[in-house]
Amino acid sequence: MTLQDSHISLAHGNGGRYMRELIDEVFARHLSNGTLDTSADSVALSLPNEQIMFTTDGFTVQPLEFPGGSIGSLAVHGTTNDLAVSGADPLYLSLNAFIEEGFEVAQLERIVADLGQAASEIGVSVAAGDTKVLPRGHGGGIYLATTGIGVFRHPGKLAMSEVREGDILLVSGPIGDHGISVMLAREQFGLRGEIRSDAASVLPLTKALRSVPGVRFMRDPTRGGLVSVAHEIARATGLEITLEEAAIPVRPAVHTVCDMLGYDPYYLACEGRVVAVVAPDAAKSALSAWKSLAGGADAAIIGELHATRRLGPVSLKTEIGGLRFLEELEDDPLPRIC
Repeated sequence: MTLQDSHISLAHGNGGRYMRELIDEVFARHLSNGTLDTSADSVALSLPNEQIMFTTDGFTVQPLEFPGGSIGSLAVHGTTNDLAVSGADPLYLSLNAFIEEGFEVAQLERIVADLGQAASEIGVSVAAGDTKVLPRGHGGGIYLATTGIGVFRHPGKLAMSEVREGDILLVSGPIGDHGISVMLAREQFGLRGEIRSDAASVLPLTKALRSVPGVRFMRDPTRGGLVSVAHEIARATGLEITLEEAAIPVRPAVHTVCDMLGYDPYYLACEGRVVAVVAPDAAKSALSAWKSLAGGADAAIIGELHATRRLGPVSLKTEIGGLRFLEELEDDPLPRIC
């Protein structure tokens, strides 16, 4: 390592020697994969002659490192998961890093290494990138922005327009883990726990449903959690969604923290879960496909879509048999969780 010092300075973003060293000795060293050319203004990508999927995202999570991940791995999973639930196999990422002056190089190394490992595990190449250094006090240490390209592989159409009355909702695992993990890592409430973020690739989960006829739509419940996805579906289809409280998987530790601090797990972000809408006759097959995977062991059928609205777009059938209206999220209960 021949970087100027142990912390980022404005000189690392000025286009000169220090910036070249930063890119070559941190980013290229961890992300080089045969496609990353740090000397080029653009890069040629080899893409199959098929339907190309494209997405982009930004990441400002605090803290930058948390149990189960970091802003680096989160940037990979967040972007590639958006492609995966759209029916695509992710292929390439671009990476933009906005680094605050004074940021510790050792932490930057950990974050970029985490990002590179996550990309490698999925088989995604970081093909292009850019680095900017912000003056001290003008950022949260580091922000990342990523763009993803993939190839559509699902055998049928995936869209809210495909959703029908009587369709079934499934979730691939316990909800709220990521939101509570990040909140505890901030140590704002003097609480500690063993809850780890669920941040992970959902590609195995989405691939598993390609062999199941009747899959209508998939979404990863990130900001706004399960309820926000349900409201999106209800708004697009005009149908009511009734969720079953007893069926929705929530870890006891997440329930405990939510009860103590007044959070609702149904609105908390996940970063490694999938919500799927499937035809009624496909529900058991879809559930079985997920449960055969380590990432879907706790998958569950959690609700149904109806034409008649009893309470509103989204309601929860409670464990004692009542109905609770789940309002659309307005305030952000946990800002900067992704």
